[in-house]
Amino acid sequence: MAEKKTNPLNEIIFNVVVPSIILMKMSSDDRLGSVGALLVALAFPVAFGGYELLKKKKLNFIAILGIVSVLLTGGIGVLKLDTQWLAVKEALIPGIIGAVVLGSTFTKYPIVTKMIFNEGILNLGLIKQKLMEFNQQKAFDRCLVQSNYLFASTFVFSSIMNYILATVIVTSPAGTEAFNEELGRMTLLSYPVIAIPSMLMMMGIFYFVWRQIRKMTKLETVQIFKTQ
Repeated sequence: MAEKKTNPLNEIIFNVVVPSIILMKMSSDDRLGSVGALLVALAFPVAFGGYELLKKKKLNFIAILGIVSVLLTGGIGVLKLDTQWLAVKEALIPGIIGAVVLGSTFTKYPIVTKMIFNEGILNLGLIKQKLMEFNQQKAFDRCLVQSNYLFASTFVFSSIMNYILATVIVTSPAGTEAFNEELGRMTLLSYPVIAIPSMLMMMGIFYFVWRQIRKMTKLETVQIFKTQ
C-alpha cells in the first residue's frame, strides 16, 4: 500500500501561515506577550511534525531536523540570545541537509537516485534494459551523480538565502514583541523567497533526468513513467 503523502496546503498553514499570524498579531503585552506568542506559534509546526512522524510510524531525517530547528528558534527567543544565532541556525539546517546529500554522492546510493530513480515512479526494468541495450549505463550513472550535485546546490542556495533573510529582517533583541513580529515576517517571506525557488530548481533537476532517460533509452514518456 502506497504511503499517504502530506498535504502541501496543511504544511503551509501549520508551518508558515498560523505561526506567522500569531507572532505578528499576538505578541503584545495585552495579548499573549512576546514569550507566550513565540511558544504558541512554534507549537504548531512542532505538533504538525510530530503528528506526521507518528502517522508514518518511521523516523524521517528531514522532519526531525525541522522539529529541532523550531525548538532552537524557541530557545533563542526564550533565552534572549543574540539574533546572530538565529541567522546561524537558519543557515545551518539546510546546510546540514546539503552536506548529507553531497556526501551521498560518494556512496553507492546517491540520495537523488532514491528520490527519482525508483520503482514507485519509473519503469525501472524497461529503463535498465534499454540502458544496457544502448550501452548507456555508465553515462546514466554520471547523469545521476551530476543530478545529486545539483540537488545539494539547492540546499546551499537555501542556506545562504536563509542567513541573508534572517540577518536583514530580524534585527530586534530576542524575547521582545518586535523580535516576534520580525520572525513572523521572515517566516512568511521565506516561502516565496526561498521555498518556491528551491522547488523550481528541484523540478529542473527532475526535468534534466527525464530528458537524459529519454535521450539514452529512446523511450517515450508514457513508457518511462508508471501510470498505475
